[in-house]
Amino acid sequence: MIHPFSTAQCVGYVAFALGAAAFLQKNDRRLKFLNGSQCIFYAAHFALLGNYPAMGSLIVSATRSFLSLKTRSRWVAVLFLAMNLAVGWVLVHSRAGWLPIAGGCLATIALFLMRGVPMRLVLLASTFCWMANNILSGSIGGVMLETIIAIANVSTIIRMTRARATLRQPPRQAAAAAGTKR
Repeated sequence: MIHPFSTAQCVGYVAFALGAAAFLQKNDRRLKFLNGSQCIFYAAHFALLGNYPAMGSLIVSATRSFLSLKTRSRWVAVLFLAMNLAVGWVLVHSRAGWLPIAGGCLATIALFLMRGVPMRLVLLASTFCWMANNILSGSIGGVMLETIIAIANVSTIIRMTRARATLRQPPRQAAAAAGTKR
């Protein structure tokens, strides 16, 4: 096991902070920017741990997250899906190595082709792929990161869903739901 304050783990802790901040965002642009920043640190974390399929997928993912701020093109999404699969083809040497590739592909679909709650649900599926990868690779910081990302993402999904439901209610019901009198 790697020491909790090794260089690899400390880099993972920075990724942890950026990832938690990203998935607490209601604003899609801030989520994408912080997610891209998290991917850079996360890639370095996995490089230090020797998990090269995860590192490669995260380099693609960082570029994808930043580019998704500028475009939502389906063709760009297809390009990043192909890049992630190419990374997998070159770097994966076991079934478990495909977990970060699958996670990267799911996140690509979410960031380029979706918005709001559906985007966050697909990102949650990506999180579960990464969680399995991190458990199998022994990444303490990575497991903590994906756990917090999952919790933060579910919390944000609930908040967004409640806010949408309140907006859809007739004025009396919305006031009652908010705890006010009319």
